[in-house]
Amino acid sequence: MLRHPQYTRKRIAQLADRFAQRIYPQTRPLDSLLVAGPIEQRIGYAEAMKLDYAPANLGMQLGPPWHTFWFKARATVPTEWAGRRVDLLWSTHSENTLWVHGRALQGLNAGEGQARPEATLVHEAEDGAELTFELETACNKNFGVGKQGKGAFASLSPFILDRAQIGVFDSLAWTIHHDLKFLSDLEDSLSEDQGSIDRTFAGELLFEMNRFANEIDEEDAATWPEAHRILQALFQRGNASSVHELSAIGHAHIDTAWLWPLAETTRKCQRSFGTATRYMEEYPEYKFACSQAYQYDTIERHDPDLFARIQAAFKRGQWVPVGGTWIEPDCNIPSGESLIRQFLYGQRYFQKRFGRRCREFWNPDVFGYNGQLPQIMRHCDIARFLTQKLSWNYFNKPHTHTFDWVAVDGSSVLAHFPPADTYNAVVSIRELRFNAANHKDFDRSRHSYMLFGHGDGGGGPTRQMLEYLRRARDLQGLPRTAIRSSDEFFDVLEAETKDRLSVVGELYFELHRGTYTSQGLTKRNNRYGEVMLHDLELLSAVGHRLGLTGYDHAAVDALWHTLLLNQFHDILPGSSIGQVYEDAARQFEAFFAEAEPMRKSAADAVSGKGNRLVPINTVSVCRREVAEHPDGGLVVAESAGMGIGRVVEADDPVIVREDAAAATITLENQVLRAVLDRDGRLVSLIEKFSGRQAMAEPGNIMELYDDRPTAWDAWDVEPPHLETAAPCPPADRCEVVTASSLRAEVAFGRPVGKRSRIDFAVRLDSWSRRLEIHCRADWHESHKFLKVAFPVNVLAMNATYEMQFHAVERPTHYNTSHDLARFEVPGHRWADLSEHGFGVALLTDCKYGYSTRGHRIHISLLRAPAHPDPDADQGEHRFSYAVFPHIGDWRIGGVVAEAVRFNHPMVWGRGGGAPVVWFEVNDENLLLDTVKKAEDDDGLVLRFFERHGGRGEARVRVNVPFHQAVFCNGLEDEGEPIPRDGDLLSIPYQPWKIISIKLK
Repeated sequence: MLRHPQYTRKRIAQLADRFAQRIYPQTRPLDSLLVAGPIEQRIGYAEAMKLDYAPANLGMQLGPPWHTFWFKARATVPTEWAGRRVDLLWSTHSENTLWVHGRALQGLNAGEGQARPEATLVHEAEDGAELTFELETACNKNFGVGKQGKGAFASLSPFILDRAQIGVFDSLAWTIHHDLKFLSDLEDSLSEDQGSIDRTFAGELLFEMNRFANEIDEEDAATWPEAHRILQALFQRGNASSVHELSAIGHAHIDTAWLWPLAETTRKCQRSFGTATRYMEEYPEYKFACSQAYQYDTIERHDPDLFARIQAAFKRGQWVPVGGTWIEPDCNIPSGESLIRQFLYGQRYFQKRFGRRCREFWNPDVFGYNGQLPQIMRHCDIARFLTQKLSWNYFNKPHTHTFDWVAVDGSSVLAHFPPADTYNAVVSIRELRFNAANHKDFDRSRHSYMLFGHGDGGGGPTRQMLEYLRRARDLQGLPRTAIRSSDEFFDVLEAETKDRLSVVGELYFELHRGTYTSQGLTKRNNRYGEVMLHDLELLSAVGHRLGLTGYDHAAVDALWHTLLLNQFHDILPGSSIGQVYEDAARQFEAFFAEAEPMRKSAADAVSGKGNRLVPINTVSVCRREVAEHPDGGLVVAESAGMGIGRVVEADDPVIVREDAAAATITLENQVLRAVLDRDGRLVSLIEKFSGRQAMAEPGNIMELYDDRPTAWDAWDVEPPHLETAAPCPPADRCEVVTASSLRAEVAFGRPVGKRSRIDFAVRLDSWSRRLEIHCRADWHESHKFLKVAFPVNVLAMNATYEMQFHAVERPTHYNTSHDLARFEVPGHRWADLSEHGFGVALLTDCKYGYSTRGHRIHISLLRAPAHPDPDADQGEHRFSYAVFPHIGDWRIGGVVAEAVRFNHPMVWGRGGGAPVVWFEVNDENLLLDTVKKAEDDDGLVLRFFERHGGRGEARVRVNVPFHQAVFCNGLEDEGEPIPRDGDLLSIPYQPWKIISIKLK
């Protein structure tokens, strides 16, 4: 043996494989198998039982994709199987749910690495017992429908019924197979490590496994127990006193939508959760972590029996709710308020259904994490954070796995990145050893976490994974391993880690930058949906407090659930299949159809008695601007703050001048002078109070880039695209369409690429400090990327971008690998480039991708990826952006306030109320962002954030009735009372602080 180790290894591997074949020494075909389908709808069990069934045959093709078949099966237990475990052996190369007596018990999968073709029907079978059960077969795989055949094979389905049997289970063959496979894998891994003293143990393993092979007679089961003792003795080789400690938790990361639609996610949850609860009966040590309150809610509504099993497993300590959010949200694009609502709705759900809140934010598969997240977490009673995604970073891998993540305000949470570099670990020997070898914090900590189980498309842990973990508990050559809940792991980590490193600010993900732009309609609906709910909640809450209207909590909650659901990290970023975006479009259509009348009704209620239309300012910044009157025409509306405004006389006419000789058009008011050429380029933009020229070169340049990432089509844009910029063809339309005293507007149109067109209007209003561009694109390109460029007359090393409740500076150069990685970055309503005394900001109404190099600021407008949605972004798009030159930097220039105004047009109410400001803040650093009704009483919740990085104490005037004011957190837990002087509240603030108060 010692002279022929490779022969020995092959001999042992083949012996292990033969024992796998002996796990089911006898099998029987089913007595009866009937089938109904294909069915396009996903129906429930009771309805499925009423379908018309016919005999099914092995080899039958199943399809088309996304359809469902239901099978009714019957089998009889042979006499010789009495008292033994009997399993179903089933394969359709697709996803299946086993139903027994009307209960969804388990998922069955085959292929794509999912080794789960078996399900236990009975643990101790009775002689001659009749077994009846059903199978719900989905014509899709774990990762969607997969590739279809081509040419002569186009009609062949990848889904085929090729196994339908029952088998008697041999527990000793099962144990020997897994012992031998585990030890063989361990020996193989140890023997490869040339510099390790563990090769001594590897030699012992090989010798003893060979001795086992010599002593066992495969055909004589009576020899098995004695030979098996040779293998059992090897598992007594314990670890050293100090070794890497690996905690493990079962996991089935289920993307709420991705390569499958939302409706299929419910069944994925049913299969994965049913399997988890079943395996817990066999493996008492097994613990399973599950995030996303939405997924629990959908199971609670669709399968109450399974939900009851989940709650029972939770009480036993085996089911571990984690995350604290409604879904696992994208963390670049949703607003700060949306992220707080993710925690509010998620934590409230977990509190109601399980009697506890989650202590960690569990978001392993998201494309970057903004720098306010630690504060948002802390504001929502979360102190711990787990992710894995940054291990994918292209340029700069994370330098630590356990650290204090510090927000821009100084708040911090304990963060952990599992060193397995996956949230779908399969508990292989190489993976177990990699956890220890890849760990970067040996000098500070010897603990790490491993999330094991098939994921993305769900599935979760298999029996083999659980068997391997049992064998890996304390064995030489492996980390000491134990299954621990998230609380147990983080408690150990927190107590044991010494001198933790700190990482401050955003965790920028160096991949998937295309997700800031892909699927533009969904992103527009998200921004507009956030604005709608902001307005609706304010108006309804104030109206309710003033006794002018009721408050439909259930309706508002339902709207929030729709918005939060579509902020899932594969929906909002634009990385899902087309069906997902068809669903999203329908959901948002219903969302706005429901919300708009509610907002109008609330606006009318707070507008007082009468029949006159009055403007309402739903934001806390003062404004005087041109507005479109609902009855037609333009007016000037003003408001001192959040409340009812008034229509005033105009005192600044806008001038339009056409210069035929120069082929230019000039738009001018008291603040700006903009010169456009007939191609729609912004040749000049003068801020008249300072006399500064904002443009270094012509701006509003539409640029088209080649966009063919080497991988991850909808997800990625890559640096080479920057070398392919091409200007769009000249405009074929230039026309002054509005030339009133209140508004000047010039319309342009031009072809874009080979098959597309963009029409846009450049607008300047009376007294406006911004020049607006309103666009309608008819987009039909393939693998192209459309941006608009503004070369501004500013020199700065960093550009500033709005993110959730804060602003972040990012470089305008590529000096380091970290700078180079940020060639495309996320931002919200504005991006700014400022030098001392002057700056220029770009404002957007629904765009999230930006890039700045030198003095050129770009807004990313449209992409055209072909996978996973071949029709992504094809069709009509509407979006607006604005150029805002300002005196001073972005703080002094009022960029935040201007972006707020641009994104929140005045709301009109029918009544006769006099101007009133409901809430007024006397300090420009503190922005009142949100007003809502409290969740559990009739109080009002006001949410502020410090917007400039300053410190001080603000006075807030409240002009609605209240008894007492207290500080609260994002979950509305009450804190200290707030000093009050009549209707004035004193609110101290620090840089970038989020402050919530409750008016009781």
